[in-house]
Amino acid sequence: MDQLVKPVTWLFGVVFIAIGILGFINNPILGLFSVNAVHNIVHLLSGAVALGAASSGYKNSRLYLIIFGLVYALVTVLGFVTPDLLGSLLNANLADNYLHLVIAAVTLLIGFLSAKNPVHATA
Repeated sequence: MDQLVKPVTWLFGVVFIAIGILGFINNPILGLFSVNAVHNIVHLLSGAVALGAASSGYKNSRLYLIIFGLVYALVTVLGFVTPDLLGSLLNANLADNYLHLVIAAVTLLIGFLSAKNPVHATA
């Protein structure tokens, strides 16, 4: 998992910024994921933080994946338990909830299953 930490963090950064921009242009995204301005801003900020973490090294990338995964796990639970609250705040729908679940699982797996201080990692 160690070798995935930085590339996945870079990937999340680029994808979240692209999705944040796309959300302002085309809603729903891909005809499936509903967003609003707040949701788009969250994507842009998440992407910017990911790029910052990835550019500052392995440890910060790993920390980003863990924190990001925990936040997305919470968002997933809130989305399923209180869909009206999350839906009204972020305009999230059921497709968003399932996507958030996958994102949380991937980031938490990579973050927690990677070494804190791998031999080959820099910074």
